[in-house]
Amino acid sequence: MQDARQGSRGRLKIFLGAAPGVGKTYEMLSAARARVKEGADVVVGVVETHGRKETEALIGDLAVIPRRVVEYRGRSLEEMDLDAILARRPQLVLVDELAHSNAPGSRHPKRYMDVDELITAGIDVYTTLNVQHVESLNDVVAQITRIRVRETVPDSVIDNADDIELMDLTPDDLIQRLRDGKVYVPHQAERAVRHYFQPGNLTALRELALRRTAQRVDEQMVRYMQAHAIPGPWAAGERILACVGADPSSTDVVRHAKRMADSLRAPWTALHVETGRNLRISDIERDRISEILRLAQRLGAETVTLPGQDVADTIADYARANNFTHIIIVQPPRSMWLELLHGSLAQALIRRAGGASVHVLGRSREAAEQPVQRAVQELTPRRSEARAYLGSLAFVAASLGVALLLHQMVGVASVSLTFLTAVLAVAVVYGLWPALFASFVSVLAYNFFFLPPLYTFTITDPENVVALFFFAVTAVIASNLTARVRAQAITARQRARTTEELYQFSRKLAGAANLDDLLWATVHQIALMLKVHVVILLPEDGRMAVRAGFPPEDTLDAADLAAAKWSWEKNHAAGRGADTLPGAKRLFLPMQTGRGVVGVIGIDRDEPGPFLTPDQHRLLDALADQAALAIERVNLVEDVDRARLATETDRLRAALLTSISHDLRTPLASILGSATSLTSQGEALDAATRLDLTRNIQDEAERLNRFIGNLLDMTRLESGPLQLRTGPVDLADAIATALRRARKILVSHKTQVVLEPDLPMLDLDDVLFEQVLFNLLDNAGKYAPVGSLVTIRAWRDEERVCLQVLDEGPGIPAADLEHVFDKFYRVGGADRRRAGTGLGLAICRGFIEAMHGTIAATNRTDRTGSAFTITLPVPADAERPTETIE
Repeated sequence: MQDARQGSRGRLKIFLGAAPGVGKTYEMLSAARARVKEGADVVVGVVETHGRKETEALIGDLAVIPRRVVEYRGRSLEEMDLDAILARRPQLVLVDELAHSNAPGSRHPKRYMDVDELITAGIDVYTTLNVQHVESLNDVVAQITRIRVRETVPDSVIDNADDIELMDLTPDDLIQRLRDGKVYVPHQAERAVRHYFQPGNLTALRELALRRTAQRVDEQMVRYMQAHAIPGPWAAGERILACVGADPSSTDVVRHAKRMADSLRAPWTALHVETGRNLRISDIERDRISEILRLAQRLGAETVTLPGQDVADTIADYARANNFTHIIIVQPPRSMWLELLHGSLAQALIRRAGGASVHVLGRSREAAEQPVQRAVQELTPRRSEARAYLGSLAFVAASLGVALLLHQMVGVASVSLTFLTAVLAVAVVYGLWPALFASFVSVLAYNFFFLPPLYTFTITDPENVVALFFFAVTAVIASNLTARVRAQAITARQRARTTEELYQFSRKLAGAANLDDLLWATVHQIALMLKVHVVILLPEDGRMAVRAGFPPEDTLDAADLAAAKWSWEKNHAAGRGADTLPGAKRLFLPMQTGRGVVGVIGIDRDEPGPFLTPDQHRLLDALADQAALAIERVNLVEDVDRARLATETDRLRAALLTSISHDLRTPLASILGSATSLTSQGEALDAATRLDLTRNIQDEAERLNRFIGNLLDMTRLESGPLQLRTGPVDLADAIATALRRARKILVSHKTQVVLEPDLPMLDLDDVLFEQVLFNLLDNAGKYAPVGSLVTIRAWRDEERVCLQVLDEGPGIPAADLEHVFDKFYRVGGADRRRAGTGLGLAICRGFIEAMHGTIAATNRTDRTGSAFTITLPVPADAERPTETIE
């Protein structure tokens, strides 16, 4: 599957370094030049040389894709042009600084997302990354360097990379490069040596880079072995497998594995194999297995539970498939007879383990005191099993009746198969031990009723002794095999049911419309599948608050709240049954994603003892992980909305301040200048000059009034649904009124009105519609040249009426057609237009849509100029009464 996936994707190679200045970019450019010599089409997407001459020289004649410029808060930022690279479609693109955050407004917030899109498009990528930007190492790096790196890359990017090349330099060599000015400029280099580039820091970062690369190489080796069915292990790196079960000595196995892992600095896994016996073990043993696996998790192990028929085969297969070099087990508590009957687990594992080392631990003294009690528990029937043994007797009795009937009426001599059928039926219905009991009773019944001498347990014919012996053996083997198949079928049904419920749960989460629905679906599903009481707490105003519960519960006591807060802050379990705050009523578990903890789940059960079995714990983890991802998805949507709102607010604030500072001050300055001239020089001015100044005051006051009116109209639109006063409106009258209002604006233009005859009356708010027409005419007057023609046309198109305002100006650039109706948006080129607020067309769209119409902007096809087309519905009754539209 991975090969098929890689076939349609590009390849990603990461040049990984421990710190800046180790030569990642230089090596990336060198590798790219080698590809160019091989005939590959290589382009530079983005490469940061930081003024290093040797790095700049390597770029040389490589094709460089120009960066796109992004305007942000008055600054011009340069970013990689993703669309240009996709259009160019080279074989290889160089992308420096993988962890870089793109400028707001870019398609992706992070550069590694741009790289993923390039790889998906089938383009190979070379990129660079420092180890301090790896998400899982962020806290470790901050502890070492005392500097928190904000730009991080998910570990999955490294895990999915096709190649990783480690750039390694000794701390002394790197510090010397820094002092030689090959990393930073002199004043930055001196500060870096004092704070970040210390020998201790660099040594620790170097070890992190080496270990992360080794971990990646180890994963690649395991995948290669699995893909090529190589049995292994290959001891290229140490990996430890601790095999645990219900035996109390399994805790010794876990602790021994932890000590060995620390000594070898190797990853380790705790493995539990589920066989048919797990269906028959006691609750005490189930709880013990759960505690042992939780202990392994607390000590840093990965825990795995596998179903299997043979424990040794399952362990050996898993160890070979995952390249484990050390297997640790404890000698099972078996008597000599059980060893002879079933064999030794240690010996079987040693024979099957291949090249892996098998470590067999002796049982502790405390564990050695418990096997007799456990054996008694296994062999003593539980009260709930009494019905199974009575049912076994019923099956045998029924088979006896059928056998007697066949023997006496039909004359069948060999009726042993009827008893064997009963044994198989008991094994299918009740399991192994009732089937063995049925085998014993069947042997006795067959001997008593059918073997001479009849009605005694004495056997005189040696042939019958042999027949009875093999009948007993066949019954035992058949019951054992059938019971094993039954146990496997029960386990398969349980897993299938769990998988189906998880699938349905994922669909519920995907269809949840809001956070409340999502949380309710989560608590209901957990309570239904695990039979527990559930609450979910999320952070609100610096505290943990109950957001959902099943059964519904709104409050928690102080102990539970303290446990929930600790679990949230520390990202660990707390409360009942945990190591921290065990006095709480509930057990609280963090709900976490790759970005951190998003909430806390609290569970409670009326019965005493441990909450969950290992299977239930894994199921809860799966449910919590799905819910956490869904909660994060909802939170991300809300964060995006808030960010978009904040960005829009900042943009509107800046545009409003710009408009006020220019469009408000300009007419005020003109009015103030004209008024000052009239006041100070009124008698010295002739009549024509005074009239001109007076008209200027009037014109600028009207302009200022329009500006304030636009702001008020936009406030009306932003404050909520408009309260319309609709009524029959004649288009001819509305157009005439708008032209009269705009006569001063269009005094230097010619106007033409072309109306189709017999246009119907429209149900409109005449004041708002007149304002729409006035804003369109004002827009035409600003952009159309002096002496040009402004045309108003109207016609009927079936159940709609279309009105169009056309000018003979330069038209609207194609890139601006979708934005001309945005608030405060003005087409560039201030030398071609009069000043404006950028609100007129936005008001037109708001008013027209409130009257159930549409408005669109296009360019004229017959000549240069823009065309604004309004489409309004024709009412069924032109004289319909006034209504309020919400």
